[in-house]
Order: sequence, then structure tokens, then C-alpha cells
Amino acid sequence: MTVNERLQDDWDPKSDAVQRDQRAAYDGMRERCPVAYSDFLGWSLFRHQDIVRVLNDPDTFSNAVSRHLSVPDGMDPPEHTEFRRMILPYFRPERVDAFEPQCREIAANLLQSLLERDELEFIGDFAHWFAVRIQCASLGWPLEMCEPLRLWTQKNHQATFARDRQAMTEIAREFEGYVHQLLQSRRAAGAQAGDDITSSLLRQEVQGRPLRDEEIVSVLRNWTVGEVGTISAALGILVHYLSQHPDLQQQLRAQPSLLPAAIEEILRIHGPLVANRRITTRPVEIGGRTIAAGERLSLIWISANRDGRVFEDPEAYRADRDQAENLLYGAGIHVCPGAPLARMEMRVAMEELLGRTTGIAPIPAKPPTAAVYPGSGFATLNLRIR
Repeated sequence: MTVNERLQDDWDPKSDAVQRDQRAAYDGMRERCPVAYSDFLGWSLFRHQDIVRVLNDPDTFSNAVSRHLSVPDGMDPPEHTEFRRMILPYFRPERVDAFEPQCREIAANLLQSLLERDELEFIGDFAHWFAVRIQCASLGWPLEMCEPLRLWTQKNHQATFARDRQAMTEIAREFEGYVHQLLQSRRAAGAQAGDDITSSLLRQEVQGRPLRDEEIVSVLRNWTVGEVGTISAALGILVHYLSQHPDLQQQLRAQPSLLPAAIEEILRIHGPLVANRRITTRPVEIGGRTIAAGERLSLIWISANRDGRVFEDPEAYRADRDQAENLLYGAGIHVCPGAPLARMEMRVAMEELLGRTTGIAPIPAKPPTAAVYPGSGFATLNLRIR
């Protein structure tokens, strides 16, 4: 690869054309230029087989991509193994099951007032609030944290898209300040602090020592970024799809047991998470392109899950489709540990929404607006409900 080739962008991920319809843009890149360079994202991979190769070779494709401490997402073995072993118990089935009634109560309370209206803007009125409320509840944070957390998530997305390093650093410090205050209050409470996740992390150990405060901050930041943005985007995608497919909507009302499979398939068709990052540890060749050591990679999940080489007729909804190759939660040693919790939260929200309505329809005069990178789905989604 020549220097000139290295410096020339194959595409512009931030262009209006891409952001107007990310799915279509990524589909086009997968067929036209499946391994593409841009200054913004580094090397983007669009094909399912290439992304799976990366996920299954952590020695060549490292997760240590962030300038900030990232526990455990931005770690490689053996360090990653130790920290992941520490966090996995938080997502055990019994813990997820115990949280379900509280999650359901949050969804029901939010919907109660919204369903008195004829119309609602689903993203701002429900999806964002549900995501921050369940995040605060799961972590044991007070209700007063919901609004700062919602605004913090929006600022984080905006700074990421703008690639504003200074803003991203300030936003990281803001979150760090929130967590330090919460940790301080729990230390002051001593034995009265309770057994929520935040308090529990103060008692955790790795490698024979207690977690450092900066490690607790990183764990909670990773969970919050992954939870709030992804859950709200996923709910918008699910509800939009059902508003466009009233027959499926009615079927799921009548048979809510079909919801888990429906959620997986709808989110395969339209993923809530655009990409994840890696960095090469040695020179590699992927898709006929030579990539040097130390290069950034972006794994475009949305494109991989719509790859017709793996999913026959990928645009079609097939409830009985084998989801073994679905990369909604990743794969390999970094597969999302919070998948059981996310699945429960989305299922409960959809059960409550469908169970409390008889119809959800789009409003043609108020079409949805698309979310922009690093978000997916919709920025606004106006719906008529009954």
C-alpha cells in the first residue's frame, strides 16, 4: 500500500448522504468497498465474515483503542479476563429476574400519562426516559440523576460525531465527577449503603486488590454508554417497525411469547449500535487491503447483520430465522456481557407498550428523523396511539 493510497479516503462516514440513511449507505459499501479507509473511522469493515474474523482473533485485533481507561471493553487478555470475570455475576439470570418487576413498573409508570395523548414523540417522550430510568434504578442511583444522565448521553454523542477531543475529555470528567460523588456518599454511609451495583463495586477485588475508583468510573461509564444510547435506539427501531407492520404488531399483542424472537430479528434488520472499534497489533490483509500494525478498525455491525452472504433475503422479517450468526451483541471474548439484561429490558418495555394499546401508527405529516453516528435508529419518532 502506498502513502498516497493510505491518505486517500474511500468514503466520508459523516456525509449527509451517509447520515440520511446509514443502513443503505453501509449496505452499499459492503458490496462496493467492503474494507474502506476514512480519516474519521480508520479502516471500516462491512462484511460479516471479515468482522467475525476480527472478533475471533483478539491477539491480532486489540480492544485497547481508547486513550482513556476502559474496563473491561478496552482491555485484552489476561487483564480483560480478570475484569470480565468480576462483572459477569451482575448479569446472572437470577439478578436479571430480580430486576424485572422494577423495570416493568418503570415502563408502566412512564406509559400511563403518555397513553392519555393521541400522539407522542416516542424517542423523547418514552425511549430516552425509560433508558435513563432503568439505568439509574439498576445502578442504585437517585432519580435526580436521570436528567443529568440523559443530557450527558446526548453531549457524548454530539462530541463523538464532531470528533471534538476537548469536549470528549470534559464530558468524561463530568461523568467522573458524578460517580465520585456517589462513591463518596456510599463510603460515608458505611454498612448502611445498601447492596446496589455501585455500592457492590466498592467491595469488588481484581488480582487480589480492591477496584480503584478510576476503574469503577470506567465500568459504570461503559455500562451507561452501552445501556442508555443503545436501549433507547433499540426501542425506537422496534416501535417504528411495528408501526409500519400492523399485522405483526397485532400478532405480538395476541402472542407476547413471540416477542423475544421478534426483537432479535427486527434489530438484525435495523441495528441500534453502528460500530465497535479495534486496533491492529501486526500487519494484516483483509479483503485484499493491506493494513499496517497500529491501525484503527471500525466493525460496522449494522452492515454485517444485513449481509446476504449470511442472511438469506436480509431485508425480510423471518421470525423463525436462525439467529446464531446475528452480531447484535457481538461475538468472541468480548461478546456483550449485558445481553441478558438488555433482552429483558426491551421485552418488558414492548410487553407493556403493546399490552396497553390497541394500535400504534405512523403520522405521515410528521415523518421520523434519522439519528446520526454514533447513534442509530431515530432522533424523533412521532406516532399515533390508541
